[in-house]
Amino acid sequence: MRLHLLCGTTKGAFLFTSDGDRRRWQVAGPLFKGQAVYALACARGRFYAATHSPHWGAVVSLSDDLGATWTAPERAPIRFPEGSGDALRQIWQIVPRDDGTVYAGVEPAALFVSRDAGETWSLVRGLYEHPHRKEWQPGGGGLCLHTVIPQGRRMFCAISAAGVYRSDDGGETWQARNVGIRAPFLAPGNQYPEFGQCVHKMAAHPSQPARLYLQHHWGVYRSDDGGDSWQSIGAGLPSDFGFALVVHPRDGETLWILPLESDEFRAAPNARLRVYRSRDGGRSFAALTEGLPQEGAYEAVLRDAMAADALEPAGVYFGTRSGKLYASRNEGDAWSRIADGLPPIVCVKTGVTD
Repeated sequence: MRLHLLCGTTKGAFLFTSDGDRRRWQVAGPLFKGQAVYALACARGRFYAATHSPHWGAVVSLSDDLGATWTAPERAPIRFPEGSGDALRQIWQIVPRDDGTVYAGVEPAALFVSRDAGETWSLVRGLYEHPHRKEWQPGGGGLCLHTVIPQGRRMFCAISAAGVYRSDDGGETWQARNVGIRAPFLAPGNQYPEFGQCVHKMAAHPSQPARLYLQHHWGVYRSDDGGDSWQSIGAGLPSDFGFALVVHPRDGETLWILPLESDEFRAAPNARLRVYRSRDGGRSFAALTEGLPQEGAYEAVLRDAMAADALEPAGVYFGTRSGKLYASRNEGDAWSRIADGLPPIVCVKTGVTD
């Protein structure tokens, strides 16, 4: 058994490999030199990489030999219909399923699906043609669909800065699901709009589909009813601003959050790099510090730069904008730095192969 840690940066991708003990890592890369790699994934032995070249634009490359070689299409397979007026700017998320279905969230905000493990793609028109779409506004990173959560016929997408949308019929129709999420930049009396929230990240309980967690620009939230309503759970954190949020792959009461000081100062609060873990669904949080710098750590972690593996105990990993990559073999109790000096890290994903 091999554990793969896929790390995307603004200047290429790096692949870290270890055995189940996760004490020593081999590294390959940089792959796709000079290209931004904002999305990576591993499923059924296939690696996926969403690359962005200043010359060729955004494409999905595939590898069936653990990243040794990659195939890239001559023509970008993810593209908007001719005459739509939209052009693909960035691929922000790749989510493969065990049945060969793969979803891609892109900018400008749209959802694409592949039914053949990433070989060909089609636009999910139910979301693209939603009547709200013409009123969606971009967040600081653009109008991006950055989170995709498939749950059978039910699906969730999170869009910055449009909010959470849910489909109950496999993507045919979609409804905004943002009740309880506050948008304080709006005028008093209008701070809980139907849509327009700047959602940074969203994650789901692995065995209770109705339980969801959300990192917003101005808060951390939980839903126990499939997104019909949201409640704040940010009181136990030093800041409720941040991007990274990860749920345990088996225990949905356990989650990890890495808050930043504020929108104006996007660095670890008080320059102390700390991961906050909850064991009770966000009712309380504990700071995890062992092995992490507790002074002078002006670090920032982006929305997709934190991940967990499915081993026992779960491993947790995150990368910083200054190019440091940290790992914990014991669910965050202790950390070690496994790489330094990488380009700014924008994506961290895990996968397991035989």
